[in-house]
Amino acid sequence: MTSISVFKDSQPSHSATPTMPTSITDALDSSFADIDWQAPWLCHLSQLNYLSEIIKQLSALNQRVDTSANDHKQADIIADTLNTALKQQSAALQDTLPSTKPAHDNRAHTLTFVSQNALPEGEAYEGFIATTGNIPTRDNLHDLFNGSIWLTFPKTKALLNYYHMLEIARQGVGETRGRVRDTITVFDENGAILVTADPSIGEALIDFDWQASLVVPRDKWDNPTQVSKQSQAAVYIFGHALLEQLIQPRKPLCAHSIVINVSQDFFALSLSERMIYLDDRVAAHMDELLSQDEVTPRKLAPLPILGVPHFWAANANPEFYDDSYVFRSGRRRQA
Repeated sequence: MTSISVFKDSQPSHSATPTMPTSITDALDSSFADIDWQAPWLCHLSQLNYLSEIIKQLSALNQRVDTSANDHKQADIIADTLNTALKQQSAALQDTLPSTKPAHDNRAHTLTFVSQNALPEGEAYEGFIATTGNIPTRDNLHDLFNGSIWLTFPKTKALLNYYHMLEIARQGVGETRGRVRDTITVFDENGAILVTADPSIGEALIDFDWQASLVVPRDKWDNPTQVSKQSQAAVYIFGHALLEQLIQPRKPLCAHSIVINVSQDFFALSLSERMIYLDDRVAAHMDELLSQDEVTPRKLAPLPILGVPHFWAANANPEFYDDSYVFRSGRRRQA
């Protein structure tokens, strides 16, 4: 395993409450107030401090303003917030804004969040991103979390969009997406990344051996709120739909995961440095996976997400994993 370089921290410090972008004058609906910004599965998100404070401000504004009475409701609150976060992140890294990965005759385009209204009627969402760099964004929880994953894993998200375009060019847009686009969609919506310096943990997860992956090596698992250089395993959520579902956590929620093996050096990095490193590794992993002739969503390992150590208080009790409805036995068959 090659050594891991140390990166600049992508989370700027905030000594005071962040100020909302000047273009934002309206409030968000009440659903945003349900986000628990201290939840362990959110800790890895880039610009988390900024996003959480702005959304809290907008949620508080909603309590004072009757948005249902507004005849002209602003349609790009989340897009504006994400664009500010994207610029802050690039400034902190002293780097250019991230861009698309060009497919076919397209060139790379700088990523920008735009109103959903910018997407021309009848044009495919993925194609619009590929040809413009514009990410259509609605003022809802789903798109807030989608944007947060673009901030955290921009290379991987661009890579997935690239493969969508390759498949659309090869097969067109039909009633079914096909095995490659199905795999992309499942990971994009519901994916998780198991990172470990102990390969046996990843092997056990793939084999549905919950005891050997989640219970017996519990002391090797990283606590997202207190990261440790001695840790040897951690899970980071990639799927934005999964993050939305975790607004109301339920034991049966199951992610579809990939395993990334790293050296112990990885766990000596700060959380934001880990994400920069992982973005490269996950993009390379998905590039290899999606290039396989036999790829299907079954190549992604099921992971009951509340079973991840430190994600849910109840899983400190080993009996939590005795629920056979959630923690099912058996090996995955080859697709």
